[in-house]
Amino acid sequence: DVLVTSSIWLLCGQQFDLQVLAALLALIGYSINDTIVIFDRIREVMRIHTAQDLPAVINQAINQTLSRTILTSGATLLAVVALLVLGGEVIFPFAATMAIGIVVGSYSSVYIAAPIMLLLSDRKKAGESKPVPKAKSGKKAKARA
Repeated sequence: DVLVTSSIWLLCGQQFDLQVLAALLALIGYSINDTIVIFDRIREVMRIHTAQDLPAVINQAINQTLSRTILTSGATLLAVVALLVLGGEVIFPFAATMAIGIVVGSYSSVYIAAPIMLLLSDRKKAGESKPVPKAKSGKKAKARA
């Protein structure tokens, strides 16, 4: 989220200063919190529906938290837009960075974090299915140990 927000900010030709850094640090906390809420809901749904496969559990958890994410992001974005419009030139870098970051952070929490978890789960399953090579017997194996 920070990388995408910083990239957008710099592509727009804006100066990177302490206000932008403060907004990026706030964005880190905001995004981590949002992602934790979604992962916590995934964990709760996995406990309740043990027979469902992981994609169904993730889908159900995201659907349950989507309204909360939209309302939280929308309320925060509304306050940031008020800062953009009424704050003046002094607070503009902070408010603009936060506005970009809220949109990017909400998107990544819902549409990127959970699919990455699913991808990592698939890779772990693929790694577990490979046969483990047996240790060699003989003098060389004993010498290595």
